[in-house]
Amino acid sequence: MYHILINPASRSGKGMQIWRNQVEPALQRGNISYRPYFSKKAGDTARIAEEITSHTSGPLSLIILGGDGSINEALQGISNTSRITLGYIPTGSGNDLARDLGIPANSREALDLILHSGKPHTMDLGIVTYPDGRIRRFAVSCGMGFDAAVCEEVMHSKLKKIMNKLGLGKLTYLGVALKQLFSAKAVSGTLILEDGTSVGIRNMLFTACMLHRFEGGGFQFAPDADANDGILNLCVVDNVPKLLILFALPTAFKGNHYRFKGITPYRARMLTLETSLPLWVHTDGEVTRKSNRICVSCEHSAINIIADIPN
Repeated sequence: MYHILINPASRSGKGMQIWRNQVEPALQRGNISYRPYFSKKAGDTARIAEEITSHTSGPLSLIILGGDGSINEALQGISNTSRITLGYIPTGSGNDLARDLGIPANSREALDLILHSGKPHTMDLGIVTYPDGRIRRFAVSCGMGFDAAVCEEVMHSKLKKIMNKLGLGKLTYLGVALKQLFSAKAVSGTLILEDGTSVGIRNMLFTACMLHRFEGGGFQFAPDADANDGILNLCVVDNVPKLLILFALPTAFKGNHYRFKGITPYRARMLTLETSLPLWVHTDGEVTRKSNRICVSCEHSAINIIADIPN
């Protein structure tokens, strides 16, 4: 029995069409037992995931049809991730999780991977803890600063809806990114790693905590990341001139950005990041609040996911 959580608004509003025209007919032809659930507004996916996992016991097969944000929201509702086998049909705009796990962008092929050709792999999850004790899980990455501010503005952008309908949604991110880059205020901070090492930050643009290699629709901020090694790979951008950032960021698509002074990698199982001003924080591109202090940790082998990863 597959429990399938569907985001009808994903892929510029085509999520429902993909479900009705591609995925559901294939399930019916294969005589596969399934139950669909549809999100209608923010928070629905977490609520549905909580209801499913709290009213069942034992192993559970869960499929998400949506983007990385849908995966992130589902993780907030799952009561016990260790008993979940997760399938993913990526219909978002970034799909960084699928990119790193060999999950096809084609919905029919992604479903075939889940049902037939793929294998379950254990995967780490990250946890962000805020000063008030609230937590938020993430599957791909979390970030504080510039990248989160871009996500927050895009989430509330009317232009994004128009550009998505035209198939030009990524241009919205580019425009917002340029705006945020040149309006960002100088923020100092301290990064404290698990071994007690304290790293002073003079002018932080952003810090990304990565479980997978990619973030933001293909930026390879952590080219050495392994999603099941129990380690967070950090990318800290500090005191880099804004004009230089325009040249440095495109090199991150190939993972070559660390050749620029001020862009530094770190590795840790857990860390604390403190900043002089509250900044937006994202988890898998989802932005819920600002904070001037976060603790980030890695939960090793926390969930099983169907993937196509070479041995």
